[in-house]
Amino acid sequence: MTVFPRDGDPPGPPRARAGLPPSSSLGPPGGPLGLADTTSGNPEPSGTSLFAPAPGAAPLGRMVAAQAGLESRTLLRNGEQLLLILIIPLLLLAAFSLEPLVNFGAGLSRVDFLTPGIIALAVMSTAFTSQAIATGFERRYGVLKRLGATPLSRGGLIAAKTATVVGVELVQGALIIAVALAIGWRPDASPAAIVVAPLLIMLGTAAFSGLALLMAGTLRAEATLAAANLVYILLLGLGGVVFPLTKFPATARPVLELLPTGALSTGLRSVLQHGVVFPVGNIITLAAWAAVAITLATRMFRWD
Repeated sequence: MTVFPRDGDPPGPPRARAGLPPSSSLGPPGGPLGLADTTSGNPEPSGTSLFAPAPGAAPLGRMVAAQAGLESRTLLRNGEQLLLILIIPLLLLAAFSLEPLVNFGAGLSRVDFLTPGIIALAVMSTAFTSQAIATGFERRYGVLKRLGATPLSRGGLIAAKTATVVGVELVQGALIIAVALAIGWRPDASPAAIVVAPLLIMLGTAAFSGLALLMAGTLRAEATLAAANLVYILLLGLGGVVFPLTKFPATARPVLELLPTGALSTGLRSVLQHGVVFPVGNIITLAAWAAVAITLATRMFRWD
């Protein structure tokens, strides 16, 4: 638009007539804050910017750590999940170890039998029951769908949930071992147990996590809540956690040992209490459960 001088205006450009200094005296293009010169097509800032934005997603590691921290804080604020993953295993360990509620056989210490089984129960309660219920309700309320719109990828979300589960299991393991040692547990393990026991726990965690995501990704939240608690109770009684598998009929024992809880509790008991170096059968069973459960969860999981 052309501006014509009015009658009586002094000659010269409008900026000079207004008593303003020329534009070249106002500093570098973009103003005194040194913002980018958009008029000349130069995207680079012409000076030191105090408020220049930095678009783009944070590094994947930082996003996973932030999501894992959120998952952990949410878990710690949920009293029901804390009861499930921390209090119940410790109460079962103390009650069945100190009182003769179950006959474990002559010459077998109650706490020696129970401690590996309670560790297996803690893994199941965290990686399966708690994760299935939480993920099911996150899916129902649209939390997972909203997370899918963020820069955090599906793999990053799974990594964050896995990190949370592993962190909780470390706390569980420390508390269970401390209580067991206080009431008389004396493990009889080979040096290989330092590697084999964590391997069993990690395979059990993978198997139960796959089953949790499979259940939470295919059933409604209310059905997931009921089914996860029912499976928890069934595996508590049939998985060799607090009841020896020798109490069941001989024809049922091989089947019960193929359950993930049975394989994990039996494997941990063999390593920590009987000095077995490498329980091949239990490791193969848990690896098979993990592979099948994770594959099915990957194919069938629905995020909304």
